[in-house]
Amino acid sequence: MAKVIVIGAGTAGLAAGIRLQALGFDVEIHEKNPKIGGRMYQIEDKGFVFDVGPTIVMMPQEYDDVFLASGANPRDYFSMDLLEPMNTIHFDGHHAFEISTNLTKLIKGLESISDRDAHGYLAYLADVYKRYLIAKEHFIEKPFRKASDFFNPKSLYQALRLRTLNSAYQSISRFVKDDNLRKALTFQTLYVGVSPFSGPSIYTIIPMIELLYGVWYIKGGMYQMAVAMAKRFEELGGKIILESQVEEIVIESNRVTGIMTKKGFIKADVVLSNADFPWAMNHLIKEDKHKKPYTLKKTTQKMTYSSSTFILYLGLDKKIPTTVHSLRFAKDFRKNIDDLFAFNVPDDPSFYMYSPSQIDPSVAPEGKDGFYVLVPVPSMQKGSASWSQEEIRTTRDKIIRMIEKIDGFEEIEKHIEVEHIYTPKTFESMFNLQFGATFGLQPTLSQSLYFRPQATSKKVKGLYFAGSSNHPGAGVPIVLISARIAVNEILRDIRP
Repeated sequence: MAKVIVIGAGTAGLAAGIRLQALGFDVEIHEKNPKIGGRMYQIEDKGFVFDVGPTIVMMPQEYDDVFLASGANPRDYFSMDLLEPMNTIHFDGHHAFEISTNLTKLIKGLESISDRDAHGYLAYLADVYKRYLIAKEHFIEKPFRKASDFFNPKSLYQALRLRTLNSAYQSISRFVKDDNLRKALTFQTLYVGVSPFSGPSIYTIIPMIELLYGVWYIKGGMYQMAVAMAKRFEELGGKIILESQVEEIVIESNRVTGIMTKKGFIKADVVLSNADFPWAMNHLIKEDKHKKPYTLKKTTQKMTYSSSTFILYLGLDKKIPTTVHSLRFAKDFRKNIDDLFAFNVPDDPSFYMYSPSQIDPSVAPEGKDGFYVLVPVPSMQKGSASWSQEEIRTTRDKIIRMIEKIDGFEEIEKHIEVEHIYTPKTFESMFNLQFGATFGLQPTLSQSLYFRPQATSKKVKGLYFAGSSNHPGAGVPIVLISARIAVNEILRDIRP
């Protein structure tokens, strides 16, 4: 039986572990933290339960497929509910717009803006759905081991059909004229850490996926998906070793032989790294000849990283009725985004709020609410902020004042019972993310598809990768696809 070591019990590591174990491999997962999950982590404090990283469940079929592939019923492991409305968007303290997956409600809301924009919105959905089907069939689920997998007439023709050369904002502007509606259809590029004003227009598929497939909620919070995957993996005979920091991927004669931890060498036939790809290249592989073309110089200086996040986790001693997901846009959204990608902490930031206790009493004490407040901030690639205690306090106070301008949230500071703060430095140290870039490598055109790090090592036999910095990209469902691609690539080379 072939031995596989997976580095990291994050989303892709757990998903790949399940698939490999079900196929007959002997799989062992090594995780540096005291809990599983990677960025799908959890904070518990005084009865409040906070998801640390991802919170929005899209493409539920990808979540289910991990369990179905192992012969299990996903509903035996976790439950999902469709959210209605999907979210509420606050354009200022008093003007709010609800986004519904109910077509009748959605059209009514759109027509309140204008009949022209309602028509444009539907035209946008039809256009981007067609492009999504092309991307799904020809690119998202396909590995690119060699140049000819991408540079061939069929693939290049399909790539042209995607029309990715303009930005997400430019693409949306063809269909809708209301600026607030344009914002509502482009901010989702920030889910993968790229600007809507420069990110490829293909990322307009994200709001389309939300609208057509829904935004869902996993009972108990997103962390329950990690718990469910770990449970299924261990049922199949897999082994998870926590607080096991991998120090090196050991390579001999251009072939993986195992890993080195503080406790010593562990032999393996296959190593699948779920550590973030740039960090793995910079820290786990020691010789440049085994890294090429991703040497230390390239990964740290020439690659482009996503934005990062500043997150407040707030437990309140009272309830504040709202939707599970809501957003507040900066008055000057364009300047906010430009600052973000010019490595300036925005003066007037947009932010996202998540409050699962609105529908799930298990995540907060009775009569109380928990809030997760995410503020996009620059990564630390160019060192615009050191995230000193003073900078953290200043940013925190600014966000609290902005939240208090939203109707119903006045004077929330008086009601904060529990508070935790994560900064880019937290994401760098806890999850080994280069420069604290929460979403890994930015999905620019030059870092997408064939040009993004692939599942199979170019130089080392038996070494594979999965995660948000690898093809096809960031976001939980896409990372789950990266795990499936990596497993299929392993099967091309080795049998259990």
